[in-house]
Amino acid sequence: MKAIWNNQVIAESDATIIVERNHYFPIEAVNKAYIRPCTNSTNCPWKGTAAYYTLEVDGKLNEGAAWYYPEPKEAAKNIKNYVAFWKGVTVVE
Repeated sequence: MKAIWNNQVIAESDATIIVERNHYFPIEAVNKAYIRPCTNSTNCPWKGTAAYYTLEVDGKLNEGAAWYYPEPKEAAKNIKNYVAFWKGVTVVE
């Protein structure tokens, strides 16, 4: 699977985990050159508190376009150290 935004591959892996129709990529599969910490957070009743990254590619920003669970609840422990994408990021095989 590949996560693509602004014509760049942000993440690529054969070991994604699908949760609620989202592909979660191992953090080591994410190109760190394109992600920046973000102050956004949300709470999921069964996964826990999500933190976000902003994508930056060729000077363009996509605020909060990637999320992860730094300390997921027990039911979601399998996605610790995994990142998912939205907000215009295309995920393809």
